[in-house]
Amino acid sequence: MGEKNRAIVLLSVGHACVDVYQGAVAALVPFFVAERAYTYAVVSGIVLAASLLSSVAQPVFGLLTDRWAMPWLLPVSTVLGGVGVALSGLSGSYALTLAFVAVSGIGVAAYHPESARVARIASGGSHSAMGWFSLGGNIGFACAPLMVAAVVSGGGLRLTPLLVVPALAGAVLCLPVLRALGRPAGGGAGRGLSEGGDDRRAFARLSLAVVCRSIVFVGLSAFISSYVPEQVGGSGTAAGTVALFVLYAGGAVGTVLGGRLAERWDRVTVVRWAYLVTVAAVAGTVFVPGPAVYLFVALTSAGLYIPFSLQVTLAQDYLPTRVGTASGITLGLTVSVGGLASPVIGALADATSLRTALAPLVVLPFLAWLLFRTLPEPAVPGGDRRSPARSAG
Repeated sequence: MGEKNRAIVLLSVGHACVDVYQGAVAALVPFFVAERAYTYAVVSGIVLAASLLSSVAQPVFGLLTDRWAMPWLLPVSTVLGGVGVALSGLSGSYALTLAFVAVSGIGVAAYHPESARVARIASGGSHSAMGWFSLGGNIGFACAPLMVAAVVSGGGLRLTPLLVVPALAGAVLCLPVLRALGRPAGGGAGRGLSEGGDDRRAFARLSLAVVCRSIVFVGLSAFISSYVPEQVGGSGTAAGTVALFVLYAGGAVGTVLGGRLAERWDRVTVVRWAYLVTVAAVAGTVFVPGPAVYLFVALTSAGLYIPFSLQVTLAQDYLPTRVGTASGITLGLTVSVGGLASPVIGALADATSLRTALAPLVVLPFLAWLLFRTLPEPAVPGGDRRSPARSAG
């Protein structure tokens, strides 16, 4: 295995070890409801705690990494993300639970801009390699409900300290990459990989589309495990855990498929079609009863994740002089700003029903399509803008 491929594999696995904690917060929701009798509105505050500080902090960390390379953030932030989730189940205090989950959110926020900068340098600017890096995060999300169920189902929330293990592993795995990169990890946020000026208008429209995607994904992540049992006539947490796993696992398929499709067509075109498909998929998830809901959840996941790594590389190409900022906003907003809407969804669900609360999510992928409809495909110096390198694939 070449040095570049080895670095991307290690970064991808490390990314999984971090993003498992974003998935873990949503996966813990049914256990908080069952063990502590939280309402939908109250439990959505936990999702908000993981998202609010992260949504603000992630662009800040992006700005910092544009000024100074901080590779030490990778192991430190990984451990911080794990420790917060590990402590969240130990106290019956709602305030302390919020605080611990917020600590995890800050750790995740610190990780993403710097890791995206390091991955961009390690990959030599390859869109394909960035897709594999993003895939690691998708796998982490997908494993989260299974990990949480395996740990918490038997002994309750008191066993959450065991959830720190992936963080410790991820912190160790990133160290060889940082040593191998050496000088490149400390130089200029990868500015040498792109040339030209920033297109701030295109980046702003891209960011708004990311927000729309984020609200759909985080809204479904928070409540799908409670909603699907109603759809399939099941009981307990099994049907909901399966649905959450499908929602996360479909992201792995979507990320790989997005990279492959972008080798045939430009990134903007692929993202447009993905959002159109997602409109129908979300509608099916919300309104189609019975086991078919799992198919629509899978299609929704793929449709939301086909744009994932493509939006990251688009953002970096729209802001070639501010790669850290672009990464912080796009990678951060995809998993954090949606949490700001989750209390609204939870309150509406308490007042009406989960179906009524989730129904507005159908409109958001259409708004994302509208925002992408006239976005330009940025030129990438030095080769084919769709697939400048495939060595990491």
